[in-house]
Amino acid sequence: MQLALASGRARAPASALPPAAPRARPRLVFHTQLAHGSPTGRIEGFTNVRELYAKIAEVFGISPTEILFCTLNTHKVDMQKLLGGQIGLEDFIFAHVRGETKEVEVTKTEDALGLTITDNGAGYAFIKRIKEGSIINRIETVCVGDSIEAINDQTIVGCRHYEVARMLRELPRAQPFTLRLVQPKKAFDMSGQGTRTSKCAAEGRVASGKETLRLRATSAATLEEGPSAAEETAARRVDDLLESYMGIRDGELASSMVETARGVGSAAALATGLATLLGDFAFPEEFVAQLWAAAGRPE
Repeated sequence: MQLALASGRARAPASALPPAAPRARPRLVFHTQLAHGSPTGRIEGFTNVRELYAKIAEVFGISPTEILFCTLNTHKVDMQKLLGGQIGLEDFIFAHVRGETKEVEVTKTEDALGLTITDNGAGYAFIKRIKEGSIINRIETVCVGDSIEAINDQTIVGCRHYEVARMLRELPRAQPFTLRLVQPKKAFDMSGQGTRTSKCAAEGRVASGKETLRLRATSAATLEEGPSAAEETAARRVDDLLESYMGIRDGELASSMVETARGVGSAAALATGLATLLGDFAFPEEFVAQLWAAAGRPE
C-alpha cells in the first residue's frame, strides 16, 4: 500500500528517493575590535588561528604580524580571557597589537626566573604570569602581556612557548642576558585615529550556549559542544603541571594532552604520543606519570 502526501501525490519507495542534501553549515560571523580602540568589524571564514589573525588584520588594514594575541569579551590584558583553540559562538574578539619595544637586562641568580609563558599560536610567545617575589617580578618594566621578541639578540619569533621556556631555563646562572620585549598597544597611543567607538561595547558579554568553534592547526575548524566538567577539570590539572614543570600555560595544549592520554593504554604509550604531539621535546618520566594520573587514566 502506498501512502499519499498531503498534496495527493503518491510517495515514492524509499529506494527511489534522491539522497538527502547535506546539512548546510551555519554561517559563523564574529565581531571584533582592536583592544586599544577601533570601530567594530565582522569576520568569518577562518579555520585556524593564523587565518583568524589574517581576517582581523584585513578588516583593520594592518599586517597580521602586528597582532600579539586576542582576548574574548574584554579589551583588557586579561590572561584568563585569552583566545585559545576555542571560540564561543557569541564571543566578541579583541585584538591586542604591537606597541612599544623595550629591552631589559636580567641576571639569573636562581634557576627559575618566575615567568609563565604562553603563545598566540601564530609565532609570538608572551608573558602570561609573573611570580611574586621572583627575579622578573623585581624588574618593574616587565609586564604580563609583553611579547618576548628576542633573547640576547637572538630572535625567537616563530618559536613555540615551550621552546622559549627551555631557552630561558638553559641560560647560565650569574651571567646577565637581555630580553627584547614588545608591549601591547594602549589606548593613549591612539593619536591620529579619526574614528573610534567604545572599546567596552562587548565587555562582560557571555556566550548563551555551549557550542564553540574549535580551531585546529592541521585541519578545518569544527563546531563542537563545550567540554564536560570532567574534561575541564582534567585540562586544568594538566595546565598546572605544564606550569610547574615547563613554565608555560596553554589550555589548548593541556586539552590535547588529555585527549592523547585517554587515547592510549599506558604511561609509556603516552610518552610516545607526547613526542608525536610536540616533536623531540623531552619530558621527564615523573611528568609523564603525573600527566597520566591527572588526565584521569591512572595505572
